[in-house]
Amino acid sequence: MEKGFTQVQLSETLGMPQSFVSKYETGERRLDVIEVRAICQSLDSTLTAFVKKFEARLAESKKGGGA
Repeated sequence: MEKGFTQVQLSETLGMPQSFVSKYETGERRLDVIEVRAICQSLDSTLTAFVKKFEARLAESKKGGGA
């Protein structure tokens, strides 16, 4: 979302069908670490940056009484 990509645009950069992106966005499909890394690279980021942001959001949600 931050990059402003549509599912179609992201799927094209990944060389995958749009349904691939749709299924993991809706939770119908889970990603393995290699797939997450490829998505990060497609969005001009790194797996390390993604994990740091993910962990920070989890910690923040715990502070707020969330999951």
